[in-house]
Amino acid sequence: MASALVHVPATAKRGEIIQIKTLISHVMETGYRRTSLGAVMPRDILRLFVCTYNGEEVFRVEIHPAISANPFFSFTTVATESGTLAFTWTGDNGFSATESVAIGVE
Repeated sequence: MASALVHVPATAKRGEIIQIKTLISHVMETGYRRTSLGAVMPRDILRLFVCTYNGEEVFRVEIHPAISANPFFSFTTVATESGTLAFTWTGDNGFSATESVAIGVE
């Protein structure tokens, strides 16, 4: 089971550039390793991370097997209006996790 941490300022001034930080705890198995009995461990990785701001996509990352477990992303966007930032991670085996954070813009 994965858990996500998201850091977004609670308020910002209109037009201000804000920094957003996200971290999700996920095992991330590449599918290249073998068990002690020689069986291939099935792949279980995150494949996509998307951030939307009031429904409009502002950041997207396609994730590949070389990324570490518990990926951390830091990026910026411009505070245009009060609303919601939604963060969605999707992966193998039907994995999906979503977090939402409200931001107030003055």
